Amino acid sequence: MKLHSLGFFLSRAVLAIGLICFVGEASAQSPYQTTADFTKYAMKLRESAILHMEPQVVIPTMSRTLSVSGKYPWKTQIVTTVFWVGEPAGGNNPVHNFSSSWDLNWEQSYGGFDNPNPASRRNYIPANFVPRQNPFYIALPYNDVTHGTTKPESKVVIPWFRDEFRQEGQSVCHDHWIAIRNSAGKTCYAQWSDCGPFRTDHWQYVFGNEKPRPNLNGGAGLDVSPAVRDYLQLSSTDVTDWKFVDALEVPNGPWALYGDNNTVAQNLRRGQTRMAMSAPTHSYSAPSEPAPQQTPPPTTAKPPQQQQEGPTIIIHQAQ
Repeated sequence: MKLHSLGFFLSRAVLAIGLICFVGEASAQSPYQTTADFTKYAMKLRESAILHMEPQVVIPTMSRTLSVSGKYPWKTQIVTTVFWVGEPAGGNNPVHNFSSSWDLNWEQSYGGFDNPNPASRRNYIPANFVPRQNPFYIALPYNDVTHGTTKPESKVVIPWFRDEFRQEGQSVCHDHWIAIRNSAGKTCYAQWSDCGPFRTDHWQYVFGNEKPRPNLNGGAGLDVSPAVRDYLQLSSTDVTDWKFVDALEVPNGPWALYGDNNTVAQNLRRGQTRMAMSAPTHSYSAPSEPAPQQTPPPTTAKPPQQQQEGPTIIIHQAQ
């Protein structure tokens, strides 16, 4: 009787443990396979960082995204700091800029160190070389790719995702254009070339209505290159407005001169190429007009030949 009761108790205990495991795994709705894994996961919930480890938990609805994004709203009064290709880590810059979030060899791809010293710059570019990428570049605190895969929320929060998506793990944010406006109302255009300052997960600010979160640079939400700084006459820490723009909205300017990644410069080159290819049709039409004028000489040359047919003149001269 005691053995039967003990067996019954053990079977109930095993069943209860199984139910606990099942409920734990079901309620988590996560890839964790064991209760030990789930326990570790639950403990990490106490840390604020866990909010960024499971992005699928905070994927917004489509209606919420469209109501925020528009085409495209200005984000006003954003603390703006200056950064540059080749900047070493140190001080309030915890990560070097030899690489970017999308290019491990950013400095090499750019063509060299983008010296921020105004004395070492000419016409918005370094004085000692011509950059191979657009010197008008910026960083925003979001990356749509992590560990070679596209983040789940990016498909919902990025307004141009459907138009620009090519393959899994390839960013649709890299090199997208933005407009930046200073306090005097002057506007500059630049391409999104890196992620920061300080974070790469704040889509609620980049594509939504939130303000940048506190950080070591006074809540900075935008990094700009020395070229942008010089064009807008910004201080090392300043306040600007910015918004996304499509490439076709970008007017001509110093931001449209350099860079293999510069879509506006490429479009201008294509336009110049088309003009150059069409120009010969006009230049060659001019020489074709004198051509008929050259035909009379052979006709006028025939009468002298007919006059020289009189052999008597030639014979008399010979005699």
